[in-house]
Amino acid sequence: MKISSFQTRLRLVSIAILCGAGILIAKLFFVQIVHKNAYAERADKQYATPAGDIFNRGSIFFSKKDGSLVAAATVSSGFKVAIKPKDIIDSETTYKALDPYIEMDHDTFLARVSKKNDPYEEIATHLTKEEVKSIEALKIPGISIYKDNWRFYPGESLASHTLGFLAFKDKDKDKVGQYGLERYYNTTLSKPIDEVYVNFFAEVFSNIKRIAVNDTRQGDIITTIEPATQHELESELRSTLEKWKADQAGGIIINPQNGEIYAMAGLPDFDVNTFGTVDNTNIYRNPIVENVFEFGSVIKPLVMAAALDAGVVTPTTTYMDNGVVTVNKKDIMNFDKKARGLSTMQTVLDQSLNTGMVFVENKMGHDTFRTYMKSYGIGEKTGIDLPNETSGLIKNLDSPRDIEYANAAFGQGIALTPIEAARAFSSLANGGKLVTPHLVRQMRYDDGLSKVIDSPITRENLIKKETSETITRMLVHVFESYDGGTHRLEHYSIATKTGTAQVAMENGKGYYTDRNMHSFFGYFPAYEPKFLVFIFLKNPKGVKYASQTLIPPFINMSKFLLNYYDVPPDR
Repeated sequence: MKISSFQTRLRLVSIAILCGAGILIAKLFFVQIVHKNAYAERADKQYATPAGDIFNRGSIFFSKKDGSLVAAATVSSGFKVAIKPKDIIDSETTYKALDPYIEMDHDTFLARVSKKNDPYEEIATHLTKEEVKSIEALKIPGISIYKDNWRFYPGESLASHTLGFLAFKDKDKDKVGQYGLERYYNTTLSKPIDEVYVNFFAEVFSNIKRIAVNDTRQGDIITTIEPATQHELESELRSTLEKWKADQAGGIIINPQNGEIYAMAGLPDFDVNTFGTVDNTNIYRNPIVENVFEFGSVIKPLVMAAALDAGVVTPTTTYMDNGVVTVNKKDIMNFDKKARGLSTMQTVLDQSLNTGMVFVENKMGHDTFRTYMKSYGIGEKTGIDLPNETSGLIKNLDSPRDIEYANAAFGQGIALTPIEAARAFSSLANGGKLVTPHLVRQMRYDDGLSKVIDSPITRENLIKKETSETITRMLVHVFESYDGGTHRLEHYSIATKTGTAQVAMENGKGYYTDRNMHSFFGYFPAYEPKFLVFIFLKNPKGVKYASQTLIPPFINMSKFLLNYYDVPPDR
């Protein structure tokens, strides 16, 4: 009995020692790993901020093609300078001495110095260690130097609409995410100052509760944006915007199989580090998810695929093209107002014939047409992880008038967001699946854990796989027959369609006669596509058709992607 009692006590002591060791190890992990930076700030005795509110926030990372990470938004460290006004002896002399190191103008500085009852007035931020050493050497009474952290975007304007920025909102004492990922994932990225110094056991158990009940843990986010690909997209869009003096340009590069977005851009854009200097705050809006456009003929492949899937046409089905068709006493013409005579459905796509699309819609019937268009997700939000997403306008598809359906068949009278359009086009490329476009693939929490973001397929079998293959063959023919096949790539098949549409007036009463929306989408390698590129250009000057403005940048991006990602030839 004594031996058994001794062994029991030994076991209890051993368990107690192991538990104590585990707690100590966990505590060391939280101090040295999880909260290392925060405790380092507290340990810095030379430069302590009076309020103790040194800024901290989770980072946002781009993902390179090899899986390595590149900082897109991070916290940069430096110093700030403040004055105690009543200790400033000579305001003019002090200003002249500090002028090389501060951006504050003379009058503002004097106004700060005049606040003699205020013990703390900031006059400079974001200073380097070398700069503060120079200021210290001046030995000016009433000058104090403090540690300073701030949000920094290394890419400046790169992916500015996607990232968003931080700013004060209403009466909040802390900056919060405004626009983009900064806003959408603000809860994850936020790091309250006082949270680091709570009781250790409370922190452990609160984390357990968060994981089990409502995940509000803080940390970093890893995006799907590939920095070199993003740069290439922006470069091509910028040169195209400038060449044609357009009002706006935008584009998306997406994996049509799973919805991962490798690049997304809208122009004009802005430097996220200096967002407050823009003249018009409307530039902050992300046109890819917040604006709707009538894209015109790029919609035709969606309608043709629906008719193929419904079994009412084949690529060789013919109709008589007279160059014009009258619906509800309104004439609908081809873009050049010319007739082609007896034409196939392949010719309808090759030459983008509006009369042919009216024929296709008539073969389907309004109800079938409407059902297919809505099944592509047109008129609903995509669920992309960005704030302020809106949805397309398709109320014309519920109209009793035939003319509304005829117009919609060639892309007029219905409006989509660019991300909505890219998702719909992806369903042609991937065999009929409606993917969820997304920008974040993983969260890495401060407690050492991580979470892979699941972005599900929201709908399948929109069209049959055979239909997807047929429309792809037709779109490859569109690309390779254009301009005598001058853009054809010998070892890669590419499926594409252009779109040129009139721009609707703001009052909703018709269309401008001198403004156009150009758009273009393509996916490749066509039969097992890894990329879908969708680009658009609003109101280019001195040019009429999208084939003139957008084929060159698309070809450049296609060649870049195929080479950069080492995509094997498919023929």
